[in-house]
Amino acid sequence: MRFRVAVAASEPVMAWDDVHGPARGVVYGLLRSQDPGLTARIHDHGWAGHPLKPLGISPPLFAGAKARKGTYTTSANGTIWLGSPIPQLAGLLLAALAGRVTVDWGRIALSVRGVQMETTPDHSAGEGVFESVSPIIVKHEDRYLLPGDRLYEECQLRNLRHKADVLKLPSEVELEVLEAGPRRRFDVHGAMRIGATAKIRVSAAPALLDAVRDWGLGLYTVQGFGCVR
Repeated sequence: MRFRVAVAASEPVMAWDDVHGPARGVVYGLLRSQDPGLTARIHDHGWAGHPLKPLGISPPLFAGAKARKGTYTTSANGTIWLGSPIPQLAGLLLAALAGRVTVDWGRIALSVRGVQMETTPDHSAGEGVFESVSPIIVKHEDRYLLPGDRLYEECQLRNLRHKADVLKLPSEVELEVLEAGPRRRFDVHGAMRIGATAKIRVSAAPALLDAVRDWGLGLYTVQGFGCVR
């Protein structure tokens, strides 16, 4: 389950460390308002005995923002995508947003203009093309990988199979990187994140493809990375 939150920014510019930095706190804050105990368990232990958190969020993306070099500009026409392949978690997020007037995103208040459920594309053919709206984070040991690196697709496949195991879904997966964006670096709470946006074709069980759209691609999806369009 995934939904789109329409937002308007209170300031014309967002600090770069506020693009991804507040995302995890926003997700946990929404969940905590509905079920503090469950939120603490997910934060501390992950889901179903795995450390992964089946939660996806995008950074705020603003249409019509005036481009300024070196600056993350905002507008009154912004979007945050939120979702989870676990209906219970998605339902808690949706309930937390009901009647919400603002969302504090770091040092900026975002006015909530509406919340809309999104229709899941038809994945019955066992194939999906996912285009990320935020950089996908992939790592091998301590090294960040980018599309085109030797182990990139192998590590992406391993991550997808791990997600399938968490969700108890078939883990037979194939993928192909179709397009890739430039290298991007962000510092999130003092930790470096390096990745790139990408368009990726994934062949897998339809239920896993649905889950990937809700959850996102790669690592640190709860920090706003790897969210798909």
